[in-house]
Amino acid sequence: MNRTLSIVLCLILALSSFAQSDREWGIEARYKLGFLAAHRGVMGHLATEHAIAGELTWFNQTKGSKQWHKACGYPVTGVTLFGGGVGNRDLLGTYWGAYGFIEFPFARSRSFEFSGKLGSGLGYGTKVFDQELNPKNVAMSSHVNALICIGLKSRFMFGRNSITFGVDMTHFSNGASKVPNLGVNLPYLSLGYSRVIRMKQLDTIPKAFVVPQKKWLLNITGIVSVKETFPTGGKKFPVYALNPSLRWISKPKVGMEYGLDFIAKQAILNYRPEIIKSQWDIFQIGIYGAYLVPLDRFHFAFGMGIYVKDKYQPEDFLYHRIAMRYYLKNGLNFNIGLKSHWARADYVEWGIGYTLNFRK
Repeated sequence: MNRTLSIVLCLILALSSFAQSDREWGIEARYKLGFLAAHRGVMGHLATEHAIAGELTWFNQTKGSKQWHKACGYPVTGVTLFGGGVGNRDLLGTYWGAYGFIEFPFARSRSFEFSGKLGSGLGYGTKVFDQELNPKNVAMSSHVNALICIGLKSRFMFGRNSITFGVDMTHFSNGASKVPNLGVNLPYLSLGYSRVIRMKQLDTIPKAFVVPQKKWLLNITGIVSVKETFPTGGKKFPVYALNPSLRWISKPKVGMEYGLDFIAKQAILNYRPEIIKSQWDIFQIGIYGAYLVPLDRFHFAFGMGIYVKDKYQPEDFLYHRIAMRYYLKNGLNFNIGLKSHWARADYVEWGIGYTLNFRK
């Protein structure tokens, strides 16, 4: 499941860039030094060495072919290959991966740029939890995991060449589809060199923004997922959810969303198993709000919610959501997201939705 998630995200964020051979593009090599952040007490024994890694990036400089390029300050998109250690080679091994990303500039001049980065893709860890062979690896139980990278970067430009300094948080997780899944969180400092290979002037006629603006849009999304509970190797439980929501796109790069979550998470049946529960007993209802970053038909959503019906409260009363959505011209949309309780993943959200009052 996570393999498909990461591949789809990489394609959405970067495939369109590869298809445009007339755009400005270049390559970057980056050295990264960091450490394993033990965000749970039971992970204290894992951080035994520095986390040293490297990245090789293909990047594309947007030039205004779409309206959101200018609205977002002409961001950079691309694909990065990752490889290296994560703080304990004996128990965690090494991690390898690839992810698509977008960098939004916060400040820019002719020779300097300061930007923020969002990236997601696919990661592979060489060592995982094993009850007999590797029982101390309480961080990760699956080789294939989602890879998420969030960071800040400064770039000093000298013609086609640049020196970059960055700080980021790189995260590996399987979204609680298999336990243990405390995840691997890696704060990194990085030093890099990049060079623009092909240059292109700004486009003068941007394409129109696709999604209707300044109008409340009603969307309904059906969500399915799977969640495993302790003990390790135990049963996997399905998750079914329905998410009606209202969204408002006020500007090409600004939007808000408010909605309800109706959740039938079957794993709650395994919580306090001595209590006999009905489907209504485990049924959860939540209300949430989210900030949207609309990039044409592709949207980022960052939200937080609170349960108004949660009889057994197996987790926190607050929940969080990071999601990516792609909207078709006929109103259909596809959703991939992560629902969590602070730093603990709840499940990956796979959804298909429809905007009822959508007009092209």
